[in-house]
Amino acid sequence: MAMEITQFLLAAQSPDANIRTQAEASLRQFQEQNLPLFLLSLSVELANNEKPLESRRLAGIVLKNSLDAKDSVRKEHLVQQWMAIEISMKAQIKDLLLRTLGSSASEARHTSAQVIAKVASIEIPRKQWPELIGSLLKNMTQQENPAALKQATLETLGYVCEEISHQDLVQDEVNSVLTAVVQGMNLAEHSREVRLAATKALYNALDFAQTNFENDMERNFIMKVVCETAISKEADIRQAAFECLVSIASTYYDVLEPYMQTLFQLTSNAVKGDEESVALQAIEFWSSICDEEIELQEYGTVEGGDSGSTHSRFIEKALPYLVPLLLDTLLKQEEDQDQDDSIWNISMAGGTCLGLVARTVGDSVVKLVMPFVEGNILKPDWHCREAATYAFGSILEGPSIETLGPLVSNGLDLLLNAMRDENNHVKDTTAWALSRIFEFLHCPASGFSVVSPENLQRIVTVLLESINDAPNVSEKVCGAIYYLAQGYEDAGANSSHLTQYIPRIISELLKTAERTDGSDSKIRTSAYETLNEVVRSSNIVETSQIILELLKSILQKLGQTLELQIFSSDDREKQGDLQASLCAVIQVIIQKLSSTDETKPSILQAADPIMFLFLRVFACRRSTVHEEAMLAIGALAHASGPEFEKYMPELYKYLEMGLQNFEEYEVCGITVGVIGDICRALEDKVLPYCDGIMNHLVRNLQSAELHRSVKPPIFACFGDIALAIGEQFSKYIEATVAMMRSAAEVCAQMDNSDEELMDYGNQLKRSIFEAYSGILQGFKDSKPELMLPHAGHLFQFIEVVFREKYRDESVTKAAVAVMGDLADALGPNTKILFKDNAFCVQFLGECLQSDDEHLKETANWTQVMIARVVS
Repeated sequence: MAMEITQFLLAAQSPDANIRTQAEASLRQFQEQNLPLFLLSLSVELANNEKPLESRRLAGIVLKNSLDAKDSVRKEHLVQQWMAIEISMKAQIKDLLLRTLGSSASEARHTSAQVIAKVASIEIPRKQWPELIGSLLKNMTQQENPAALKQATLETLGYVCEEISHQDLVQDEVNSVLTAVVQGMNLAEHSREVRLAATKALYNALDFAQTNFENDMERNFIMKVVCETAISKEADIRQAAFECLVSIASTYYDVLEPYMQTLFQLTSNAVKGDEESVALQAIEFWSSICDEEIELQEYGTVEGGDSGSTHSRFIEKALPYLVPLLLDTLLKQEEDQDQDDSIWNISMAGGTCLGLVARTVGDSVVKLVMPFVEGNILKPDWHCREAATYAFGSILEGPSIETLGPLVSNGLDLLLNAMRDENNHVKDTTAWALSRIFEFLHCPASGFSVVSPENLQRIVTVLLESINDAPNVSEKVCGAIYYLAQGYEDAGANSSHLTQYIPRIISELLKTAERTDGSDSKIRTSAYETLNEVVRSSNIVETSQIILELLKSILQKLGQTLELQIFSSDDREKQGDLQASLCAVIQVIIQKLSSTDETKPSILQAADPIMFLFLRVFACRRSTVHEEAMLAIGALAHASGPEFEKYMPELYKYLEMGLQNFEEYEVCGITVGVIGDICRALEDKVLPYCDGIMNHLVRNLQSAELHRSVKPPIFACFGDIALAIGEQFSKYIEATVAMMRSAAEVCAQMDNSDEELMDYGNQLKRSIFEAYSGILQGFKDSKPELMLPHAGHLFQFIEVVFREKYRDESVTKAAVAVMGDLADALGPNTKILFKDNAFCVQFLGECLQSDDEHLKETANWTQVMIARVVS
């Protein structure tokens, strides 16, 4: 088989589907029958300069895919497979990969660099390829080695640094890597390719350079080389150097002070006169500095920095020079930038950075920007009018209401007039600026709004006229209406001001949602999202009839989607997207109408036709629809209470389908949440379905294929089921507690240096506590003794969480609540536990000192419950 692998690799790329399928099957068979030999054969293919480039290319791709995958479960499986291969076989593969770095084919060198990094990501953290860094550095130090080998080696070093953690290398290795990389950037005799690869490698190695950046001499040297590289002759090398500076700005903010003069000069020259790709990175440098300073202002520390991070106020110091530089960029618009939101150019980057500057320094930015706005807003050249509007819109978050209020009140009329400008760009940016005004300066509930009963009619008239403009303008107008409506949420009597306009707004939004001239149905999505916000924010007493009329209209539209002719997968997708939007509107209407006793009966009367349509939508089987319809069903269950039971026989099969949908795991997660809603609504009437539901939930927890994000909601769902069915939950108790215990052990051993993992750990801890709370409360009146054998373990877990250095507040609340539930449900039986665990007193003391009223309330209740037991 190994001899024939070239033929198989070439045949797998054949235009003939039959040949291709046969070749893929043969490769798969070889892989399954003898993985070590399969990987070795691929490495031989990749390393062999005599072989065709096509077969080598595919060999490299297959090799890489045999070591790494996006899905975490699959990735872990591939890692275990590699670890199981005999050491001598792995050594041969690694040797071939390293030799390929000297190949005459650049594509083979590049692929080999990537594969080496994937192997390194598995082996270096396990201390299993200690000689790798040395081998790569040897390639760099031998003068006679060809430039191509040095370039591939630097690329490999960069990829390896990207794949592993800075804790995986000792400081001597880090120093050697940085020396090789910086020399690669620095030496004039190196080719462009080598210098570019070195600069990119430095970008990936910066995380490793912590100790080096603490040393003045080493830091000065690195900064000198990066700054010199930022003025290289070649644009791509300059761009890569500025990317390094962006990363340095966020990673090493604390030590930048001595270099800021030089950095301002470099970035300023690049923004004014360099190629766009370089200028964009130069602007990004200042955006990064803003991000760091905003974080310092909000949290008193920068991410990764210690709490003693100093706020150097770089933006404040550079303000008089930086703001004019950014304002100039706003005049460099592109003719078609409004048509495509994914376009990123100088003027958009400049405006984004200006917005961050405003958030960083607040009021100080206003006096520097307003002369530019006033000088350009009425000029005949549209570039000037659009830039002035963009500048104004950019500084609306950050400065105080006292400073902005009068300016916005005076300028509002001018902006409303500009919605009739002859230029599309100006209208687009004006609609965006209006939406920012309504987002940040229209909050009647707080006592301040630039919108008054006097100017509201004009605002609504202009917006509803402009919603019929070009698609890009229409979409931004939807955003402006969204924030205009949102301002009236929780606004008490003030929300009545909007009521008279709501029928017209709803009518125009429905019309806009029907438009076919927008790209990828973006207008429709915006129109429906805005419609949802209008419903959510409306004054329910005054608008209930209007909302009921809207419900009829939406149900009719949803019915029509079921009659659509489907000829292609594209048709199916459009139908699904439309159904998802309509189901989302129905969900919001259900929540709104069921929020008061006066309007709730109207939604209960409509429940039968709503459910009938949802069940027909499920029959279409589309994942997005399934999600939105599920969420709406959860809202309907909550509104209907025990009455919801009549829908269960028909609905249950779709709940089962949702629980088994591992591929679209979001659907599975939402279904779990909806089952929780149904349990709370039906209480013990859910009992006939519990065996089936519990079987699926337990199976899902045991599955290695199901995405981990679904597992915390499953634990919380156990609590909901237990609370609903009380003592009947006893038959599930052993299985569920066993799973909660093993999940608690996973939490205790979790690596908290990984932010994503930490977030997952918090969700898991919180949901385990919620499950225990539900079970304890469910058994409280009938069989509390069933939980006695598990109380000690629960206590241990609470203590583990209490002793964590960084504890999430939601986890704290859940932990304190479950302590109270334990005392409440098990009573005097827990006396010894509470007496022996001194940490409880500390824990409660900490919570009672909190600023969070809800946490204090929970801690107070828990304290009372414990006191009752202990005394």
